[in-house]
Amino acid sequence: MAQLTDDCFAFSGPLLPVADMERLIAERVQPVTGTEAVPLNAARGRVLADAVIAPIDLPPFDNSAVDGYAVRHHDLDSKAETRLAVSGRLTAGSAAAVPVTAAQAIRIFTGAPMPVGADTVFMQEDVQLDGQTVIVPPGLKAGANRRRAGEDVAKGSVVLPSGRRLAAQDVALAAAVGLTKLTMRRRVKVALFSTGDEIVEPGSPRPAAALYDANRYLLAGMLDRLGAAVTDLGILKDNPAELAAAISAAARDHDLVLTSGGVSTGEADHVRDAIQQIGRLVFWRVAIKPGRPVAMGVVPGASAGTGAAFVGLPGNPAAVFVTFVKVVRPLLLRLAGASPEPLTALPVKLAFAYKKKTGRREYVRVALRRSPDGSIEAVKHPQEGAGVITSLTETDGLAELAEDTTAFEPGATVGFLSYETLMG
Repeated sequence: MAQLTDDCFAFSGPLLPVADMERLIAERVQPVTGTEAVPLNAARGRVLADAVIAPIDLPPFDNSAVDGYAVRHHDLDSKAETRLAVSGRLTAGSAAAVPVTAAQAIRIFTGAPMPVGADTVFMQEDVQLDGQTVIVPPGLKAGANRRRAGEDVAKGSVVLPSGRRLAAQDVALAAAVGLTKLTMRRRVKVALFSTGDEIVEPGSPRPAAALYDANRYLLAGMLDRLGAAVTDLGILKDNPAELAAAISAAARDHDLVLTSGGVSTGEADHVRDAIQQIGRLVFWRVAIKPGRPVAMGVVPGASAGTGAAFVGLPGNPAAVFVTFVKVVRPLLLRLAGASPEPLTALPVKLAFAYKKKTGRREYVRVALRRSPDGSIEAVKHPQEGAGVITSLTETDGLAELAEDTTAFEPGATVGFLSYETLMG
């Protein structure tokens, strides 16, 4: 399990700034231990434990970048057209056995190995054919349209660093240098459940005052995209003893216990109290909106000196989404041993006015549209409530409003984070 200790965090204030929370996670949470060999078709989204060293050059041989004619550049007239005899034909996958000699050209196709002696390729649309000869124009630089061996990756170089969370293009690169398996960190084990007497499973009878559980499905999907191994523990009622027992049991064989609901200050919000009974609550309020009541703690593990991280998210779906991407995402990536993946907000102009409190970072759900002057602007969803799920489905991402600004006018430039970026 995660090697967390009770003093892995340090915060004593009432409201934790987002930047401080991210710094604490980066500095004090250690990655899980354990590695495994993973086939390429299962490597996407996983974190590399060891750097990948190229066993070959890529490309492994000089080859043509286009369909055309391979020539020796020093045979060409620098000021006038040059007529060359076509002495052979090379397709991708064939061997370049026939060398190019003086005043000759070889018909060549994309990916075919460069013939011995040739150093330049004319594109087929730039030349004229005349029987068994080809007429090429002047002015092409030596080496044009030739891909050299190792120009993409040199043999022995690091092609993928340790700590890289692999995207599809990373897996493709590993395949291109001939690898079939990669040494990856084991997946972070996450126990997931929702809390609340008012929450019921979709498909089951729903009392008049009950809601179907959406949060667990939202969180499971986001955890999966980040490469976690999820154990779905269902819905727990608002019973302090049952909550404490369930969280304690989950901590014995998971690295992270993740819940939604029950972390505010209401009389029926028992998750925070449960953590204080069985472990240590590090903080339970972050200077963020939506989602201020978010709890983080450490719960003892199966053996002495170990523990699982705990995060209790709010109950409203929009707040769940925002706190997941800003709190759980960096924690999970740190536990997974991934290199830092900062979220880069792109500048957009606001199409609305907005006021907020100082000292709190706010994330407004917005859709993007083209303004009359051609620029991209952000339009606020008409319903701001943290329980409005359509505010997530009918928008494109979040406008990030900094802590030190309290009023924004239409036309103000702010950072925009797309949902695709936020979900990894």
